[in-house]
Amino acid sequence: MKETQSALFEEDLKKLQKIVEELSSGKITLGESLKKYEEGVKIAQSCSMTLAEAQRKVELLMKKDGKISLEKFDDADTEEK
Repeated sequence: MKETQSALFEEDLKKLQKIVEELSSGKITLGESLKKYEEGVKIAQSCSMTLAEAQRKVELLMKKDGKISLEKFDDADTEEK
C-alpha cells in the first residue's frame, strides 16, 4: 500500500467508526441515519478494495518460486471504473 493509500485507509476507518457511533447512539433522525448508513457502506467498500489490493501484493510476494520478492503490481486492475 502506498503511503497516501495507507493514510487514506486509516482516515476512512476513523470515519467509519464515527458513523457507527452516530448510528448506535440513536440520537439522529431516520433520514440522517440512512444518509450515514449509505456513506458508511461506500467507505467500507473502499476499505475492502484497499485490503484486497494489499492481500494480492502479499500473495505475489509469497508465490515467487519460494523466494521472497515483490513483482510489479498493476494498480490499473484495482481502480474503480
